[in-house]
Amino acid sequence: MHPHSLWRTADFRTLFTATALAQLGTNVGYVAVPLIAVEALDAGPGQVGVLATLSTLAFLLIGLPAGAWVDRMRHRRVLIVADLVKAALYASIPLAWWLGGLTLWQLYTVALLTGCATVFFDVGSQSVLPRLVGRGHLVQANAAVVGLMAVGNVAGRGAGGLLVQLLTAPFAIVATALSHLGSALRLIGLRRTPASEPIADRGRGRGEGGDGDADRGKGKGKGRGEGGGLGAQIAEGLRHVLGNRELRALALTAALTNLGFQLVNTLLPVLFVRELGLSAGALGLFWAVGGVGILLGSRCARPIAARLGYGRTLGLAGVCVAPAGLLVPLIGHGPWLFAAGAGWLLVSLKTGMDNVLGVSLRQRMTPDALLGRMNATFRFLLTGALAIGSALSGLLGELVGLRATLWCGGAVLAVAFLPVFLSPIRTRRRLPEAEAEAEASEGPVPAQTPTQLPAQPRHA
Repeated sequence: MHPHSLWRTADFRTLFTATALAQLGTNVGYVAVPLIAVEALDAGPGQVGVLATLSTLAFLLIGLPAGAWVDRMRHRRVLIVADLVKAALYASIPLAWWLGGLTLWQLYTVALLTGCATVFFDVGSQSVLPRLVGRGHLVQANAAVVGLMAVGNVAGRGAGGLLVQLLTAPFAIVATALSHLGSALRLIGLRRTPASEPIADRGRGRGEGGDGDADRGKGKGKGRGEGGGLGAQIAEGLRHVLGNRELRALALTAALTNLGFQLVNTLLPVLFVRELGLSAGALGLFWAVGGVGILLGSRCARPIAARLGYGRTLGLAGVCVAPAGLLVPLIGHGPWLFAAGAGWLLVSLKTGMDNVLGVSLRQRMTPDALLGRMNATFRFLLTGALAIGSALSGLLGELVGLRATLWCGGAVLAVAFLPVFLSPIRTRRRLPEAEAEAEASEGPVPAQTPTQLPAQPRHA
């Protein structure tokens, strides 16, 4: 093991293994919960759309204030409580099934409340990661986490489909509850709790600008005890993301990608089980193919970016790969299933690259004191797009049918890369901190154009 490897950091190993357990459970539940609605409770496209919407609605309801709250909380405690809440909620589903009292309303409630817990877990984990590994290992750490999520998609969704097929969907949910419980127990070993320090009082003088906005970060921020209520802190996070051309482009591309994926994903259980007559295992396998794509994308993101540049890699991946989203609506029997699977693999590969490079960029562009709020703003926009996509998918499924809805989703996936491709990100070769180091070693360079971010260390 390299002496400076991030794997020598005990807290990163703890967070990584806990996240692995949580991802396994989440992905089993991703397959099992909608299949419970379709197979056990005879839900239609509209009801499946409502279920998917509720699972992500929490990010619209509490996503923004959650960032400010997490900035004030101990991250370790936030992560543990979120996992315990999810374990208890998922355990209620098989219990109600055994007692003969399971209803769609219970599934709706579980989806909404687990979404609330996920808000805090996701914002907390993304905020604590840069502090655990340091800026020097940020891209490596993000690649590891994105790769882990991809493996979770493959193993969890594949196992979820198999468990549903062998044990029925309610019994498969037991694995989800146990995985989240195991994650909570593992997080008890996370001894370092960076958010317990007054982080909002540190690091604000570094600047957070972009597009001429660097003055916003110079002495104007407020720490936890420096005035400015919750609303003002939320607004500061929104200004930081939406007022910066590069961060705004990253957010728009990711939101459109999520919208397209959710337009397709929401109705896949109905399509596979009812229209195509395929098994739950086939659905899990199809979703697992997407996990393989994310894994491949996360693995090749760093070497390609090192050769071509970070922004150019994001732009070229969009131009070359995103149009494959138009293959996904062709899903059917025989060769059409393989064609759709190939398209799903390619757009997922692009998503894996976007996750590693895009998250690393936004982390470097954000000062420490805005970690939670920046992450919460992105989560609000990205997962809000999932909620809108779920609702829209269910509505379109009822009004125009499954196939037309899939074509809408495929079209959105095909054009989602445009905000990043048309932004200054496309010309960025290095991460902001790396640019600062290069300038220091090479001497003076020409002044940056207003579309470029100042070369300053950033965190997300």
